[in-house]
Amino acid sequence: MKDDHIALIARELNLNINQVTAVLTLLKQGGTVPFISRYRKEATGSLDEVAIAAIRDREKQLGELDARREVILGSIRDQEKLTPDLERKIMQAATLSQLEDLYLPYRPKRRTRATVAKEKGLEPLAEFIFNNQNQDAEREARKFIDPKKDVHNVEEALAGARDILAEKISENVTARDRMRGLFEKKAFIRTKLTKGKEEEGAKFRDYFAWEESLSRAPSHRVLAMRRGEKEGILTLKIAPETEDAVQQLERQFVKGRGPAANEVALAAEDAYKRLLSSSMENEFRALSKKKADEEAIKVFADNLRQLLMAAPMGSKRVLALDPGFRTGCKVVCLDAQGKLLHHDVIYPHPPQNQAAAAEARLMNLIQKYEIEAISVGNGTAGRETLDFVKEMRLPSAITLVMVNESGASIYSASEVAREEFPDLDLTVRGAVSIGRRLMDPLAELVKIDPKSIGVGQYQHDVDQNLLKESLDDLVMSCVNGVGVEVNTASKELLTYVSGLGPALAENIVRFRNENGPFKSRAQLKKVPRLGDKAFEQAAGFLRIRDAKHPLDRSAVHPERYPIVDKMAKDLGCKVEDLMSREDLRRQIKLQNYVDAKEGVGLPTLKDILDELARPGRDPREKFEVFNFAEGINKLEDLQEGMVLPGIVTNVTKFGAFVDVGVHQDGLVHISEIADRFVKDPADVVKVQQRVKVKVKEVDLVRKRVSFSMRGLN
Repeated sequence: MKDDHIALIARELNLNINQVTAVLTLLKQGGTVPFISRYRKEATGSLDEVAIAAIRDREKQLGELDARREVILGSIRDQEKLTPDLERKIMQAATLSQLEDLYLPYRPKRRTRATVAKEKGLEPLAEFIFNNQNQDAEREARKFIDPKKDVHNVEEALAGARDILAEKISENVTARDRMRGLFEKKAFIRTKLTKGKEEEGAKFRDYFAWEESLSRAPSHRVLAMRRGEKEGILTLKIAPETEDAVQQLERQFVKGRGPAANEVALAAEDAYKRLLSSSMENEFRALSKKKADEEAIKVFADNLRQLLMAAPMGSKRVLALDPGFRTGCKVVCLDAQGKLLHHDVIYPHPPQNQAAAAEARLMNLIQKYEIEAISVGNGTAGRETLDFVKEMRLPSAITLVMVNESGASIYSASEVAREEFPDLDLTVRGAVSIGRRLMDPLAELVKIDPKSIGVGQYQHDVDQNLLKESLDDLVMSCVNGVGVEVNTASKELLTYVSGLGPALAENIVRFRNENGPFKSRAQLKKVPRLGDKAFEQAAGFLRIRDAKHPLDRSAVHPERYPIVDKMAKDLGCKVEDLMSREDLRRQIKLQNYVDAKEGVGLPTLKDILDELARPGRDPREKFEVFNFAEGINKLEDLQEGMVLPGIVTNVTKFGAFVDVGVHQDGLVHISEIADRFVKDPADVVKVQQRVKVKVKEVDLVRKRVSFSMRGLN
């Protein structure tokens, strides 16, 4: 942890040095982002998870920059070319590109045209031309004609000198920095169709002859063009106008009007076309990809957060249906904790058409297992199955819900599902997932690779390491934000609890299975390899519903139990009384319990008071049943002008996709998402949001539908 890093991060993120120092210290001590944000507010000045993660990530970047700096210094030092001035510049370089520019002249390289020219003894000629641009270059070049060195005439001598100058120009730090600025402001991204790929590349038709400013190109278009290039459909170039780039170099390096100046101008043109253009294009390909990746990952993460934090129905006895036509509808019955009690198959649809038998079978299962809710997957035959169940004479107390089943098939074939249900068919496992999603979306979705959930934007094209890090952070944030019931949580859910991870999560489940339910948080310390640090990080996020100590059901951290005990003692009551009686809580004067030595200030005390009022509160919204429009089951049922209820399934930079129950999500383009100008659809809608849409256009051939939300929400 370096002081200069701390100062730079504080300046960049507009924080004070003490905040950055505290965060980095806590991270170094093994603290997680959720723990530091929730339980170390006094130390960090109440920084949220976003700020803490930004400090962590920037410190990592600076560390990587320093590591590269040391490698470069070592390499130049080994070449015995490290001067005090060069070392100072390298130490002051603030970015990787600046570092690499300084290193470029010293980087080991293959033989180039410039090195060949130097071997022919033409370097003095190049220096003469560059330093005497008003002189006669040809007259000087005659001095370097030497057949023994393979220089047979003036033109060969001048050509070699230009090669040396071109490389010198292309490696000039100032020239590269200015060229970088030109690319940043004026580069275009251009794509063309690869000859003969018209039919194969039909989905990239928009980009067969495309050009736009790179700085304004949205992430989804950049990623689409790159995918087209990767598949061999498109060729892609990133560059400003060649004339602008060459003129910029000439302005910097051409300092006269004589014959030698003409040679420098030719060298500058060659430097750009042969050397700098490709170098800068590669750099801006990487930069534009990184920017597009970050935007796409942010879109993915925002959508995933909404999906993970969807309202849970809670502990209910559920009958779940994974719909199908020919293969039938898989049926599972689950108890209130999601345990599988029974599985079956019914055939209410063509070709079997066994509706009566299917209804009788379902009614029998509903009565036998005292079913409280029915969950129907929204895949193939989903609406037909939902309508079939609606027509049954169900008890009025039973809730019927259609559930998004994206990723259920991925779960059913996963190692997690095989471990839980080794003897069951994939389709039964999928039905179990559909049922559990209704009860608690977060607990079930953590078992699935987030990329398979279907709320991303080119998620398979972005940097997979960056995507994984971002989504792991997000899932951990959601899991810890909600809290986890330690006696019912799966190994996968426990894995994301602050301070645990896969090994400790497995140890907790094994301990629970061998010794029965945990009766207290303190008992967690008996779990093998769960030491003091892991307990510190995890305990506040783990709940024990039936614990003897009432605070074990809350988000109050065990390290702060003595404070609550003192509050109760001062009021002459029990902790349970503080949790149940608002009049007692009103009498608590928080200032009396501030303890700077123990790191307890008003932020922590206010959190404690909130928890006493609503112990273990779930931040997710209250569950509400949603119904699609009656009689609208397939694309053919849609007509232009219809206004329908729908659920947002995906939000991208160019619009939002909405499910209206016809097995094909429709697009609400960004221009149709509101009555006002919208820069980002995420400012208006979120995944899982319920909206009204008007049918604009239905394309049955391409199975596409477009909606409008203007004037409706």
